[in-house]
Amino acid sequence: MTTSYRPLKYYAFPLLLIASILLGGLVGCFLPQYAQPLKPLGDIFLNLIFTAIVPLIFFSVASAIARAGSLQKLGKIIFYMAIVFVFTGLIAAFFALTAVVLFPPAQGIYLPLSSAEKITAVSLSNQIATIFTVSDFSKLLSHENMLALIVFSILVGFATSSTKNEKAKSFLTSGEEIFMRVFTIIMYYAPIGFFAYFAVLVSQLGAKLIESYLRVAIIYYVIALIYFFIAYTWYAYLAAKKTGVKLFWKNIFLPMITAIATCSSAASLPANLAATKNMRVSAEIYETVVPLGTMIHKDGSVIGGVIKIAFLFGIFHLNFTSPSVLFTALGVSLLVGTVMGAIPSGGMLGELLILTVYGFPPSVLIIIAAISIIIDPPATLLNVTGNSVSSMMIARLVDGKWWWK
Repeated sequence: MTTSYRPLKYYAFPLLLIASILLGGLVGCFLPQYAQPLKPLGDIFLNLIFTAIVPLIFFSVASAIARAGSLQKLGKIIFYMAIVFVFTGLIAAFFALTAVVLFPPAQGIYLPLSSAEKITAVSLSNQIATIFTVSDFSKLLSHENMLALIVFSILVGFATSSTKNEKAKSFLTSGEEIFMRVFTIIMYYAPIGFFAYFAVLVSQLGAKLIESYLRVAIIYYVIALIYFFIAYTWYAYLAAKKTGVKLFWKNIFLPMITAIATCSSAASLPANLAATKNMRVSAEIYETVVPLGTMIHKDGSVIGGVIKIAFLFGIFHLNFTSPSVLFTALGVSLLVGTVMGAIPSGGMLGELLILTVYGFPPSVLIIIAAISIIIDPPATLLNVTGNSVSSMMIARLVDGKWWWK
């Protein structure tokens, strides 16, 4: 009798979040005049999440590195992480390329645009220092410098591991536990935050979903759903056969809903850490892979990059089917998935990268920025959950066939 009630208890909170999202969407759609005053309620939720993210990332990454014990094993984790990230990114890109060749996203769309404008190339090499480091310690205390924060956390983890100081390791572990608890407390407010956030989002985007973007939205959402259910199930199967599939789908619900509701990989990070832990991935793996993956591994953004490139080629009536163009689009989409931000609407750098590589005029930046807004929920869904299933595959490679035991 007791076991029959467990599923209801397990899904009660996620179902409450779904109800909040649906109710917020209905308010934004049918009562938009009442949606805007709700914005502070949604902002409070996101602000709390972003405030908790900085210390949570620091303690989770640093404690994971410190607990790794041997730098040899940490190097093994990073090595296999790179292989898995490239593997899933390539599959996502190939899948998206196939889809846009069969169903061109800009078919039948004619916009009065000129490609004669010249843009100045952006030197990404000059930005490496500012991406991976900051000039002042205080700048680490911002979710806008997450990659720099992760680099610093790794250094602290290395230092702690090399000292063999158990009290220092305990401090980092305790900090992680405390801020995971902080996240749990914040999530009690989540139904209100989700309701308000979605009400405002739908009220703002409703009028912008114009006819020229309908085809893009349909193509992306179909691709995302197929990739989510088929590819991620296959990845979980590669990790641990049927057991892996069960572990993934049993625990992915909360990060999945958080990703859709907030459109933020960063805001979904605490939920993703907890879910990946429940998938039985070892702490030293998931606490390294999930935070790093939040910044540099985004299958949803890779697919989005392909869609944006194909869309721009379509509206300028350029050939998108030649092998050289497709190969370039493959590489650019992988870079877009790496440089795009982990916060809502944080993809401007990725979009600028597309314009720079292909020489499209700056005037089309708004065009692909609008695509980012439309596809943000499913893209974030793939970005977030892709790190969970990738952690399982990395665990298989690092800890062996029976990693989940």
